[in-house]
Amino acid sequence: MAKDLKAGDRVRWNSHGGQAHGVVEKKQTSETHIKGHKVAASKDAPQFIVKTDEGKRAAHKSEALTRE
Repeated sequence: MAKDLKAGDRVRWNSHGGQAHGVVEKKQTSETHIKGHKVAASKDAPQFIVKTDEGKRAAHKSEALTRE
């Protein structure tokens, strides 16, 4: 778990295809959509927008991310 993440940090997380790797783009504190899916982020429950090494975007809670 990495609660003190910031933009530019390299991270990894478990994905359906195994370990995924990427870079934190920003801390999201309001609702948004990625790939047609709702990201239920808030100030009390932020999520991190990450860009995968393959160039895709995803949102994850801090508990799912590990700094590399």
